[in-house]
Amino acid sequence: MFPSISLAQEIGLAVLFVAALVWVAGLGHMLWDSRFHQPETGAGEALPLIPAQRTSATHPMESVQLTEAEEQAFAGLIRTIPLH
Repeated sequence: MFPSISLAQEIGLAVLFVAALVWVAGLGHMLWDSRFHQPETGAGEALPLIPAQRTSATHPMESVQLTEAEEQAFAGLIRTIPLH
């Protein structure tokens, strides 16, 4: 096809071109679906957008006991955060 590049480079270009076409087709399909297939108004109300925050009582490995020095250091760090 191109006299100045090797066969391996031509194959690589062909694979890259096909991958780009597949990506563009997938992006177009995704945008088409999001534009013309809107969910019904009541369909999304049952699902929360942000999951509920779990408490430390959920699993014992999700909580850590801090020493008094660590608690004081953390409190000092929190005080340095500007609240604007």
